[in-house]
Formats: sequence, structure tokens, C-alpha cells
Amino acid sequence: MHSFSSVYMPKATFYGRDSFQKVGEASCDQGTKALIISDKIMNDLGYVDRCKDLLNQSGVTYATYLDVETEPTDVYVREALYVYRQAECDLIIALGGGSCIDAAKAVAVLAKNGGEISDYSGNKRIAKNGSVPLIAIPTTAGTGSEATDVTVITDTKNDVKMMIKQPALLPDVSIVDPLLTISSPKHVTAATGVDALTHAIEAYISRRSHPFTDTLALSAIQLIFESIQQAYDNGSDIEAREKMSLGAWKAGIAFSNASVCLVHGMSRPIGALFHVPHGVSNAMLLPAVLEFSQEECVDKLAQIGLFIKPELKGLPNNEIARTFVKEVKKLCVQLKIPNMKQWGINKKELDQVVHKMAKDALASGSPANNPKVPIEDEIVALYQVCFDYNMKEEVKL
Repeated sequence: MHSFSSVYMPKATFYGRDSFQKVGEASCDQGTKALIISDKIMNDLGYVDRCKDLLNQSGVTYATYLDVETEPTDVYVREALYVYRQAECDLIIALGGGSCIDAAKAVAVLAKNGGEISDYSGNKRIAKNGSVPLIAIPTTAGTGSEATDVTVITDTKNDVKMMIKQPALLPDVSIVDPLLTISSPKHVTAATGVDALTHAIEAYISRRSHPFTDTLALSAIQLIFESIQQAYDNGSDIEAREKMSLGAWKAGIAFSNASVCLVHGMSRPIGALFHVPHGVSNAMLLPAVLEFSQEECVDKLAQIGLFIKPELKGLPNNEIARTFVKEVKKLCVQLKIPNMKQWGINKKELDQVVHKMAKDALASGSPANNPKVPIEDEIVALYQVCFDYNMKEEVKL
């Protein structure tokens, strides 16, 4: 454990049912004209119009950018930044999943500091001027981006997902309303939910974890295990949605302050090269990477196992750890998480780029936080294992 630790989170968070109603009040405190960054799905569901109505009631004007699709890219960032400047906005509201929030974070930084978002990759450039005020409103329970100082943006020129972490990327306000997640379809609930679970697990086993993040991570893991199946089976179960939203938010704070590990390092190249949604690519990797890492974090995995299954008390730690990994695999089976082959990735295409993927994973820095730090060849081997990984193995449903 480090001799000291730091904790960063939004200045204010509104959490709970109907907290979306606070967007007008929160915006008044931040500026006078907002750029709403969202997507067509949120617009079709009426969420964007509700946001506009609440802003109108508070006397805040607005412009919109609704062209975010799937994973965020530098193209969306440039387009949204152009709208922000042309409309002379002075704050940003991100409304949607992690893609909308991550794109909005990048725009908020560039609007105050200039340049291209790729300039900030690898901390080559630091946003010394902070960012314009940002209010983040998630409509999925997964990425935790509303609580983190991280954005993940695809560099379309180099086919690289850039993971950028700087204090300026932290939203000023987060509004976590579980009612907004009810519209998430099953496959999104599964992918984002396992994404949140991955955040919590990796925050807990990270070499950079500390007591504050451990507390949040364990609580998040428990909340997600208690509720993800119910949220998946019955999307209108508001209590399950509430637990998932809270779990994702806690996991976001935990990993933002403890960092993620090998799963995320390997996940980003899959998304960049094969356009697999971030939550799905994390889920594809999680069980196999936990098996790879287990020998170096047996005690922590056992602690998680005891936290979610107290009846395991008295068993050896290595057995409890193995049981926990089996529980993760069982969950992935129940949520119909595919492997890379089942998703449709071509094996020959994977083989052609797998060494680039391993290099990009290492370059992201996340694998260095893993309990067992891999070398390039081990990451290549893990990609090969995960291609047709059988999550049903040793899983009794």
C-alpha cells in the first residue's frame, strides 16, 4: 500500500429516482448556455426533450449534438466541439451511455485548452486550464464515466483506443437517476453491467488500490452480483436498476482512483480494431484474465468470494478464489456473453493484428497495474485463449 493516497470525484452528485429533475438547477450554477451531447436513441426516447424542458424552466438555453454512435471517436469530438464554439456555449451536458459522456469530457477539455484529443494521449499534453463545466447524466449502469477522470476515445487514424486520464476530465456534477436506465435493452444491461463489475474487481486487485477504493469496490461488487440478473431478466425492476446504478457509480469512483488492470488494457484494442462495444470486450476477457492473474491475487479474490458468498468461510483461500472465478463465468453464461469467435471476429484477422493488440495493450499502462504483470507474448497467448474461450467449462447451471 502506498504511504499516501488521493481521492478525486465530482464536486456534486445527485443520486436516486427522479434526480434527473436537478439538471436545470445544476446547470444554472455552471453557465447560461449548454451544449447537450447525446445520441439519436436518447432523442427518440424523449430524454433529450425532457432535458431541454428542464433547462427552459431554469432559464438556461441550449444547443445539441446528437451524432454520437457506438464507441466515441475523435471525429465525434471534433464535430461536437465545432457546435459548442459556433453556438457560443459555456457548459456541457452529457446525456447517455459512456460513449456520450466520454465524448463530452474530451470536448470540455479541448474547449478550454485547444488542440486535438490525441495530443493528450499518454499525457503528452496536460489540460492545465481545466475544462468547461460538465454535467454527466448516465442512462446505463456500467461505465461509471460520470464519476471518473478518464475518457476513452478512438484515434481513427491509427485504430487505437486512447485511454486518457487527467483531473480536468472529471465532471463537475453527476446525476445518477436509475429511472433513466430502465430503457436499456437486455444486451446493453448485460454488457454495461459486466463492465461495471470489471471496474470494481480490477480496482480491488489493482496494485494501486488503497483502503478507500477497496471499500467502494467491494460494495460495488456486492450490489452488482445481487442485482444484475434481476435487471437483465426484468428491465422494469426499479430496485434492481437502482442497485446497478449505485454499483456502477461506486465502481467508477473506485477504478478512477485505483486504476484498472489487464482486462481493460486488452479490451481497448479489441474495440478499436474489431468495433466490439467496450462492455462486451471486457466481459469476453474477464474470466480468462482472472484465471491468469489468480496466483498473484489469491487472497484478494478470496476476500471478494467471501463477501458475496459468506458460506465459503473456512475453505482455503485458493479454493474460495477459484469458486469466485467460477461465479463470474456462471454469470457471463447466464447473461449470454459471447467469446470473440461467437461475436464474429475472424481468426485469421485476429492473428494478423494480435501482436499490435498486445503492444497497444501494454502501451496503455493498465496491464502494469495487474497483480501479475504480463509480457507481450503472454498477452498474445491470452488473446488466443479468449478467442474461443468456453465460459461453460466447469460451470453448473
